[in-house]
Amino acid sequence: MLRINDITLPLDYDQETVKKAAAKKLNISVSEIESAEIYKRSTDARKKNAVCFRSSVDVTIYGGAKSESRAEKRCKSANIVKEYQYTFPKCAPSKTRPVIVGSGPCGLFAALVLAQAGQRPIIVERGRDVDRRTSDIARFWSGSDLDEISNVQFGEGGAGTFSDGKLTTGTKDIRIRKVLEEFVAHGAPKEILYLAKPHIGTDMLKNTIKNIRNDILSLGGEVFFETQMTGIKSRDGVLTGIEVISKGEKRIIETNTVLLAIGHSARDTFEMLLQSGIVMQQKPFAMGVRIEHLQKNINIAQYGDFCSSPYLSAADYKLAAHLKNGRGVYTFCMCPGGTVVAAASEKNHLVTNGMSEFARDGVNANSALLVGINPSDFGSEEILAGVKLQRKLESKAFIAGGQNYYAPVQRVCDFLNGTKSAALGSVIPSYQPGTELSALNEIFPDFMTESIGEGIKIFDTKLHGFADGDAVLTAVESRSSSPVRMIRDETMQSVSLKGLYPCGEGAGYAGGIMSAAVDGIKAAERRSASAVNSR
Repeated sequence: MLRINDITLPLDYDQETVKKAAAKKLNISVSEIESAEIYKRSTDARKKNAVCFRSSVDVTIYGGAKSESRAEKRCKSANIVKEYQYTFPKCAPSKTRPVIVGSGPCGLFAALVLAQAGQRPIIVERGRDVDRRTSDIARFWSGSDLDEISNVQFGEGGAGTFSDGKLTTGTKDIRIRKVLEEFVAHGAPKEILYLAKPHIGTDMLKNTIKNIRNDILSLGGEVFFETQMTGIKSRDGVLTGIEVISKGEKRIIETNTVLLAIGHSARDTFEMLLQSGIVMQQKPFAMGVRIEHLQKNINIAQYGDFCSSPYLSAADYKLAAHLKNGRGVYTFCMCPGGTVVAAASEKNHLVTNGMSEFARDGVNANSALLVGINPSDFGSEEILAGVKLQRKLESKAFIAGGQNYYAPVQRVCDFLNGTKSAALGSVIPSYQPGTELSALNEIFPDFMTESIGEGIKIFDTKLHGFADGDAVLTAVESRSSSPVRMIRDETMQSVSLKGLYPCGEGAGYAGGIMSAAVDGIKAAERRSASAVNSR
């Protein structure tokens, strides 16, 4: 198979267009091409009057390998490639079954590959299954009290379930293809295999996650919901089991392998692990706000004359800047056509996140607007000082919103002028259960207020309209990543305890659905390799 890179396609292309473009690149006739499938596609909007798609296309040619080899020599942008096939390492028999703590993307994919390898994994999840979780969250967003075990942070699928389902990542790991293929096999749209910025949307992601869980169960795995790990058992530096509590009842699960995929919000678990002697360290993270614009204005800024094209999805953006004060400020988890959601996991704390469905057809666009936070900002050398800082801002936001989980909001023009908003403009906040007009500088330390303000102005020079006075800021976005890292060795095991594999976002080794899923797969592979080597 030949992979041809840098093929330009019009927005209204069809299969015949793809074949003709590939044939032109290879300098052969269309009749010589047996098949041509898009492998990767991105939108090129650098010229606002000539928006197009850039793509890589996988081509097979009649005549087989010899014909493809000749064609490759004639085309500098073509390479012969083999179809990707994931292979799990050889597994050794184990006396105990592997336990995965957490059912976010890291835990789910670790469990899936272990189940596919015949290891019959056990998943322990403190929250509820995705259907019950959806109902719990809907009630909270409608004004009911927060459920601390079933919310945007805790439950089947992790925090990513109630997001945009973005599958972009900076990592180039080959396992990314495995993750994408499994998502498609379990119900996600096939286009995520070739889009440069794939997403599933929270509506489709829910069923996909449920299908993955059912597959794990069919392969001999088990899933225990509403079951929280409360302790670790060990002997001579080797893991022997974990203590869990479920509906008030404590029990021990004996195992010599635990993949710790707890996510970045399991603060009580962080405390338990620290007290148990698991080595951790402070790490940089980021906090800030959600910023909302009218999606139609983002479309105009990004697509120009093509802003209404039916062939283009809602426009997104990704912006970053290094400020004069030495801070980094950037956008994260941008949700085209989405909503800002209530994402608290602790009572009397206010947390926001962003979410959109597959269609991305909402009125507003939203994104996290984050400021880099360094350990020197924590105010203490305590390992969990970053968590304390998160809680401090979340508590202040809760109070500013009226102590009823309404979120404090402010128009951009008022934020930049340092005045409390008295009224909203053209952008209506999407956050539920409600919002309260506020002065966000009363929530943030001065360096965050200054950095957010400077970032907005800089980003307006990169994306026209970013500093629109009617755009709305909603506080506080505090859970973009973990403020701690659990130290692990080259085998991905904790340096404190053999058999414990800290992985994913909560352990400080990932930042999003894809990187977390890949880290979970790698941990599962390492567990199997360690078992083989120890025989």
